[in-house]
Amino acid sequence: MERESDYSFDGITQLTEKEFRLISDLIYSKFGINLTEKKKALIRGRLHKLIRNEGYKSFEEYYNAVVNDKTGKNLLMMVDRLSTNHSFFFRESEHFDYLSNTILPEMARRLERENSPDLKIWSAGCAAGEEPYTLGMILLDHFDLQFFRSKPAILATDISITSLAQALEGEYPEERIKPVSDVYRLKYLEKAGPGRYRVKDTLKKLILFKRLNLMSETFPFKGKFHLIFCRNVMIYFDNETKQRLITKFHNYMYDNGYLFIGHSETLGRGTNLFRYIQPALYQKV
Repeated sequence: MERESDYSFDGITQLTEKEFRLISDLIYSKFGINLTEKKKALIRGRLHKLIRNEGYKSFEEYYNAVVNDKTGKNLLMMVDRLSTNHSFFFRESEHFDYLSNTILPEMARRLERENSPDLKIWSAGCAAGEEPYTLGMILLDHFDLQFFRSKPAILATDISITSLAQALEGEYPEERIKPVSDVYRLKYLEKAGPGRYRVKDTLKKLILFKRLNLMSETFPFKGKFHLIFCRNVMIYFDNETKQRLITKFHNYMYDNGYLFIGHSETLGRGTNLFRYIQPALYQKV
């Protein structure tokens, strides 16, 4: 009996259960991203054009090319296509309100007591840069530029090379910057052509963009962070992977530092590393 899966779609055979398992297991083992059965259509949708353009006859042939590529470039391209990178400026604005009204005044007093200008923030899973640039606007609004004279205050990392390239460019269509207030738009953005805006250099100087796999056993950081933003990233991890990452965040954070996660996420009741502050916001204990 003929089945729909026996036919081609755009010249490429359907994603079989075996091929789905091969690809999902590879992505999980390398990057901790848990692509469940519900993501089968996503895998096919995001990879089929690449497979067709590169001349592969099936998903399995493409998978074999990825695992046999000693350079790792094909693997990076695969995760680049499969990782979700949607974001926007001032996403989940309650976080930024609390940051402005409560945390930054507290941090200013703390840094003054310690005679240190080194406020350090990590945006883990920065996508195309909207989150770290939002943070930069808030920091520059609270502190003057001279406060950050020594080093970039914000480390912004992501697994996606494409997203990081967009972040470094710092140019966005007008609809992407709609949540940015007129005051911030005037101070930190400039026109980059019809319907497009570019982040000003004063804001870019606050941020260091780097590619990073959150599943690495250790991170190449010399110091620790006062604040870590990892929002809407852990929804793609299973509980075991998430708990390992939470432990690493704890290890790379100063005492009493803050961890921001997505509003659809939770650290779970079992953790004793952070105390609950408000929805999606925790403090290191």
